[in-house]
Amino acid sequence: MPDLTHSPFLGRRIPRGSATRTAQEDRAAVLIVALIVSALIALGLASYLNLNLSSSRLSKRTFNSYAALNLAETGAEEAVWSFNRASAGANDAWTGWTSTGAPAWQKFGGFEFGGRTTGWVKVYVDDHAPGPTARPKIITQSSIGAPTDTPVTKMIEVTLRRRSAFANALVAKEGIVFSGTSTSLDAWNSDPDGNPLTPAVDYNFSLRTDRGSIATAAVVNSAMLLNDAHIWGFVATGGGQPDVGVNGSIRGADTPAGVMVDPRRIATDFNADFKPVTAPTDGTFLTNIPAVLGTVGTTTKWRAAQLVLSGNDSLTVLGDVTLVLTQSSGADAVRVTGNASINVPAGSRFTLYVEGGLLIAGRGLANANAQPIACQIWGTNTSNAGQSLHLAGNGALKAVIYAPNGDVQVNGNGDMMGSIVARNIRFTGNAAFHYDESLAYGQGNEPFSIAKWRELGTSDEQAPYLTLFQGW
Repeated sequence: MPDLTHSPFLGRRIPRGSATRTAQEDRAAVLIVALIVSALIALGLASYLNLNLSSSRLSKRTFNSYAALNLAETGAEEAVWSFNRASAGANDAWTGWTSTGAPAWQKFGGFEFGGRTTGWVKVYVDDHAPGPTARPKIITQSSIGAPTDTPVTKMIEVTLRRRSAFANALVAKEGIVFSGTSTSLDAWNSDPDGNPLTPAVDYNFSLRTDRGSIATAAVVNSAMLLNDAHIWGFVATGGGQPDVGVNGSIRGADTPAGVMVDPRRIATDFNADFKPVTAPTDGTFLTNIPAVLGTVGTTTKWRAAQLVLSGNDSLTVLGDVTLVLTQSSGADAVRVTGNASINVPAGSRFTLYVEGGLLIAGRGLANANAQPIACQIWGTNTSNAGQSLHLAGNGALKAVIYAPNGDVQVNGNGDMMGSIVARNIRFTGNAAFHYDESLAYGQGNEPFSIAKWRELGTSDEQAPYLTLFQGW
């Protein structure tokens, strides 16, 4: 073989053995690079596994956090269920709860969430036998976690209030019509301090507010005919727009000057549940209703076919009187004409259940109490024809009317204070309607609903209640 170490074609001399050393160096370099790449891959895999593990832990804790909040709400719902069963007269509504005086409490456990994750919720009620106007509180504390995890805890506070059929000034299933040239609506609060033991406050123009609402569940534009009425409050429909005349207005305290129809005070998403009313089945039957019904300081229940007053007749109710009228067709079940009147003195209450028609004219219905709730009219008709309730006069009328299948017509130029719920409502004349805001808080034994809900997320928010959950 020729010696190419001095080949003129190569231009330089290649030392013997240099090719072997270059291969070894290349293999070493490749090995180093492979080791570095392997280390980087291992580091990446470790970081990836650690990230997945952290994500898994975070996801699990997030799941437990939501589950703990749901469990806290479940405990509150359990308490509301007990409240409402008690309001309905169930004697076992608070069975299983521990109570000392007004407070009551119970722990619900054994909740399984999979993966050895379990939970419990403690529920504390500050007053399990509240009065008619009380607003009891429910405080719940929940905990969820696995044996090897730090448990997730949540606390919530729920304030209740009794539901009310009279949460709005005027509510109609079908339509509301104002036919007068200067009919008006506003509101005031007869119980501004929320204390039934302090004197109620009668309506005064200086006390009026813009928090009264009129609403119809109907969707057509013609369902709310305001015409020339002046609404100092809010208007809501099931979908249509209210029809406001050139002299009418929908305004409030925050409405800019010169604006007659404030769009911020109009809503088109109203809906309501018009539950039928069932009259009590007990009570002493009266063939003839006397001029004085009831006794001061006493609760009495009566039944009769009709209530008919004319001429100078009068009916005065004393104490807490409930009257059920059974007349359902033909002549009106209630008919007050001429100078006749129904009188409810201060300190007395009158509750009337009527299935047939009602006409109160003449001197009308005189409620001497500051609060309209002292005089209640409940329409119980469920037929397709419904019932007609007609109130007329130029004096002051304080009452609440609930007749979901009734057509209510208010005639005259006086003041009406209270609330009306009916199939149709029509105002003729120039009456001024004043809604009593205290009606929204419910009365008597109505079921409870949630007035306020908040999560106690900070240590300062939780601190006042932590001792309530110790030792059980």
